[in-house]
Amino acid sequence: MSETAYPPVSQHLSDVDAAQEEGRRKMDWALQHMPILNALREEFVDEQPLAGETIAMAMHVEAKTANLVELLAEGGAEVAITGCNPLSTHDDVSATLDDHESITSYAVRGVDDDEYYDAMHACIAHEPTVTVDDGMDMVKLVHEEYPDLIDSIVGGAEETTTGVDRLRAMDADGELHYPVFAVNDTPMKQLFDNVHGTGESSLATIAMTTNLSWAGKNVVVGGYGQCGKGVAKKASGQNANVIVCEVDPRKALEAHMEGYEVLPMEEAAAKGDVFITTTGNRDVITREHFAEMSDGVLLANAGHFDVEVNLDDLDDLAVDRYEVRDGVEGFEMPDGRVLNVIAEGRLVNLAAPIALGHPVEVMDQSFGVQAVVVRELAANGDAYDAGVHDVPDELDREVADIKLAAEGVEYDDLSDEQREYMGSWEHGT
Repeated sequence: MSETAYPPVSQHLSDVDAAQEEGRRKMDWALQHMPILNALREEFVDEQPLAGETIAMAMHVEAKTANLVELLAEGGAEVAITGCNPLSTHDDVSATLDDHESITSYAVRGVDDDEYYDAMHACIAHEPTVTVDDGMDMVKLVHEEYPDLIDSIVGGAEETTTGVDRLRAMDADGELHYPVFAVNDTPMKQLFDNVHGTGESSLATIAMTTNLSWAGKNVVVGGYGQCGKGVAKKASGQNANVIVCEVDPRKALEAHMEGYEVLPMEEAAAKGDVFITTTGNRDVITREHFAEMSDGVLLANAGHFDVEVNLDDLDDLAVDRYEVRDGVEGFEMPDGRVLNVIAEGRLVNLAAPIALGHPVEVMDQSFGVQAVVVRELAANGDAYDAGVHDVPDELDREVADIKLAAEGVEYDDLSDEQREYMGSWEHGT
């Protein structure tokens, strides 16, 4: 693999051997509960479907992701990976990946903005033929600063709602010049990852970080997309009172019909005990909202980037800011109120000090889709034009079948007569 100016993670750590041992322990635990990746690993090792490919990845580098990365390498690819969030990397896991002969990991926890992009440049210096993104920063950087690589890139995959939204905007402007699969939008991701994954892991991380209960609290959920639905559902299941804030009338109506209180954020600000943003947009909670909040509220973000809670506004209002407890920063207002921000307003289920991200079983499904999509690009990339593409339905179903088989679950199939009936317009009353 090529040498770059920014060094791999192993050159950042003082005790690499100890880090790799702990990282392997974390990865092995996760892999025990990832039947989809285990099944695909057997196939990939045997058939080497990614031989000759170089994959550049920007992901949350923790144990579950690492098993996907290793799967791709075991399938024949050369892989270069870095983080997609400065606070979601586990250095020990990153070091374990870097020890693999076909993987170079540049992911280091807690880097500043310059180092974050230095590491991404280092990945792209490997001259990828496939990109795998979580947030779309890699695709953006390739297009803006490495246009000469575009012709040799067969395609990419994007994991997140935020990343797919950015890709679609890029595509609409005619600026996306290679095919990218919208992994986020496929059923095996939508039905599970954003609802059960984001909902469970965000609430669990907040509870463990603060040591506070959900019961009886007013939880304000900013946004009622798939992630917001998950947060609202899981919070309600833990006996919280859920208030939803929305800008889309249909989603607001859906939340209302599900039994949640629906309010503008300006009104919800005065009622909430905990605020969790899930929109993927900026300035969901801003200066006027902070002014209405009660002493001791918790502010957390479950969207991809740290722009949903406007921390510049909050810092401007505050007369003091200090660490309340590990992972929680208090902002003291002139009137003595303290508003508490968890994980610096970054993706709470991955950026808080004790955060572990989505449950293993959930990410097994999403990463299974990532793996088969990369396999598809390696085999048939020329069949896809530049732009955003849905994941082929047969690939999504393949991942579901693997999971059901592992769980010992059987299901029905259509008869020939039923298939003919459903495929015909000629059957009448």
